[in-house]
Amino acid sequence: MWRKIPQTLVRAPARLLGCWRWQSVAKCPGWNPVLSFGGVLESGRLVHGGAVKLLTLRDSFDCHETNCNLLYMVSSAQPAFASDLAGILGRKGIPLIWNQNGVGYPAWAGRDTERHNAPMRQLLSSATHVVYQSEFCRSSADKFLGHRAQSSSVLLNPVDLLQFCPPDAVLPLQPLRLLSMGTQNYRERAIASIDCLAQLLNRGHDCRLTIAGPLLWKRAATDIISRAEAVDVAGYLDLKPPFHREEAADIYRAHHVLLHPKYLDPCPTVVAEALSCGLPVVASRSGGIPEMTNDDCAELIDVPIVWDRLITPDGPQMADAVERILARYATATRAARSCAEILFDSTRWVEKHREIFSTVLH
Repeated sequence: MWRKIPQTLVRAPARLLGCWRWQSVAKCPGWNPVLSFGGVLESGRLVHGGAVKLLTLRDSFDCHETNCNLLYMVSSAQPAFASDLAGILGRKGIPLIWNQNGVGYPAWAGRDTERHNAPMRQLLSSATHVVYQSEFCRSSADKFLGHRAQSSSVLLNPVDLLQFCPPDAVLPLQPLRLLSMGTQNYRERAIASIDCLAQLLNRGHDCRLTIAGPLLWKRAATDIISRAEAVDVAGYLDLKPPFHREEAADIYRAHHVLLHPKYLDPCPTVVAEALSCGLPVVASRSGGIPEMTNDDCAELIDVPIVWDRLITPDGPQMADAVERILARYATATRAARSCAEILFDSTRWVEKHREIFSTVLH
């Protein structure tokens, strides 16, 4: 009778092959930072999510996977067998810079919470320097991974302000174009945006909604279409499949307001990019979003902060927030861009990293 083979045995050959590969890495001499990303940006791989910020570092510093003096890893885009990799390079005298995003918590990870957190806990504690993506990322890491007293920084995720910028011509407000952008990883987030659309249409607004990005729960597209039909908005909804990175700025510029009801989002790049393109934001007052916005460019909906369930603003709450933005839209869109210039400039983010790398190497 066949028995299920433990995953540890299934993964063992790949793990041994990966470890063997990284044994050949050599530490390059000198004080000039030369970065390795553990293969995350290797040719042929789709770069998305947490790995996107590595492109900014790649374009700003010398990088070499097998002849480097710094290992840089992001918690939300780890290479395969990251702990083994950090150990091998650490024994070669190559320090780890760890970029900490969110953590596992019971509301979304359930019984797998510790499986998500254990590798991050090890890497965070062994890193020479930790970059937290927001103060929320720091506080949640303190809670679930353990407090770190050693060298660390808080740096909000960067945006290329030249690439992500407002449109040359003002987009007419009729119809109002709403956008829900990024990985849709749980049902309530998408449903809330659809219900917001229905509320606004019922209140007499001429509006459309685009949901752009991967849908990660089972039968998600069918689920979304069924909900849209149930509230009679199917003709006002556009589902856009996963898109190339180069398309993102044009998608933002074709819309007026970003709907981002995701709960406890640690430091969403989609919010930073939308603000950079002049889109005001409707979101929950949770996670890192209060650090990324202000009252002029966003309407944040109060929610209780808990870890055992996901709390998503409902359609009427979001529709109310959209109407408050519409009442001051010209001011809000200018404030969005101004906020982005202050908080997300990739040039300053790179310079902060240059200071960190210099300190670590010296």
